[in-house]
Amino acid sequence: MSLLDRRQAVVVFLAFAFAYFFAAVLRAITATLSPVLTREFGLDAGALGLLAGGYFLGFALIQLPLGTWLDRHGPRKVMLRFVLLAVLGCAAFALARDFHWLLAARILSGVGVSACLMAPLTGFRRWFTPPVQLRTNSWMLMTGSFGMVASTLPVQWLLPQVGWRPLFWGLALLMALSMLVIAWRVPQWTLEDATGKPGAPRPSYAPVWRHPYFWQMAPIGFFSYGGMIAVQSLWAGPWLARVAGYDAAAAAAGLFTINVSMLVTFWCWGLVNPWLQRRGIVTDRLIAWGLPLNFLALLLLIGLGSAAGPVTLAFFCVSSTFVALAQPAVGMFFPAALAGRALSAYNLVIFVGVFVVQWGIGLVVDAFRSAGWSDASAFRGAFGVFLATSVLSYGWFLWSRSHNPQHPP
Repeated sequence: MSLLDRRQAVVVFLAFAFAYFFAAVLRAITATLSPVLTREFGLDAGALGLLAGGYFLGFALIQLPLGTWLDRHGPRKVMLRFVLLAVLGCAAFALARDFHWLLAARILSGVGVSACLMAPLTGFRRWFTPPVQLRTNSWMLMTGSFGMVASTLPVQWLLPQVGWRPLFWGLALLMALSMLVIAWRVPQWTLEDATGKPGAPRPSYAPVWRHPYFWQMAPIGFFSYGGMIAVQSLWAGPWLARVAGYDAAAAAAGLFTINVSMLVTFWCWGLVNPWLQRRGIVTDRLIAWGLPLNFLALLLLIGLGSAAGPVTLAFFCVSSTFVALAQPAVGMFFPAALAGRALSAYNLVIFVGVFVVQWGIGLVVDAFRSAGWSDASAFRGAFGVFLATSVLSYGWFLWSRSHNPQHPP
């Protein structure tokens, strides 16, 4: 398909952004609901981490076939089918009566929204010029931050009025509405776009898996990017409540601050990325320069302990956005015909990382508490383990970068 003109590009971006907004609300809502769900279902930290991580497990499970389907059938057809599963997942969560039902609904929701970012990024790879891709990719992440903001104070304000179950019925309805918008405004995949023509070889992930640039970026995607999402979408809330001593309303306000900071950050990245590209400042150089700030922020969070509130957590999340640039960079590095598979393969790495870090922090917190540590000390210790894994992944990134002969994007 040929490049879209400016008006078409704006309309397509907004159609995708509408769906991704609600996918982000669904991703992060457990951080705000964690006190309510913990009381109602008697969850410990490990169970809460598993419940929140179930979304990302479902997300990860479908990534490899998703990439092939996106390349073959296009964003519109694939996204419509997947968002329907998200609608069913929201309805199932609203009806849940025990932890296992909640977890199954959460996994189904994760499967359903798994195309909400990969589909637009795949489409943008075909329909937009590289500078426009850099901008719109960052602004899709900004849209996700809007959704994260909506999952904090607005959800906290609505809880006493309607309860958490009607909130999920509302999400189901809005996700269904997003399907109508996509069906109406997103272009069909043409025969020229498709990779599954009669007689063509079966699409393979081998060119992605074998590429050194993919493995250069994989560990930082797993630990640093995945860990940032794990904290932002779940553990920031319990940190504010159980370490900093905030009540539910104050914790929701703190999450609001964190997510607004992320929103502004991704908006700024969208503005400056084309300018940086024109001056030859490439993604891996930005990561090499910027990621140490993230380690400093995490060290500060651990060191301050109960004195570390929303500002420190926001510093940690904002400084993680350097590695968020790796995702669109991987998609742009590979040929357009491989874009869906490259993006989905890297997304698999990220969301397996989210699941492992999200659940892992909960397990480590429970283990330290069982050893007699206080809540605050257990959280600080768990975040210390997370810091160590992030630093090791950064070391691998630097080593691989120095040994990768191909010019990065």
